[in-house]
Amino acid sequence: MPTEHIIALLITERDKLNRAIEALQGSAKRRGRPPKNPMSAIVTPVAAPVAKKRKRRSAAQRKAQADRMKAYWASKRKKAK
Repeated sequence: MPTEHIIALLITERDKLNRAIEALQGSAKRRGRPPKNPMSAIVTPVAAPVAKKRKRRSAAQRKAQADRMKAYWASKRKKAK
């Protein structure tokens, strides 16, 4: 039996044992709903989250929004009376 074949068999056996041990111990890192395919969580690496870009508003835009909201709430108060 070639050495490469023996090594491949040992690696697959080691992976099976590691998965069995992890299943028995329970993973302390993962919380919440389990994945649909438990093997996909083990195989796929976790990607870094993409940072959202914030939209900046100028002072004039903020003032215009404040004026619109003041008018909106004034009309609401007027209708309530």
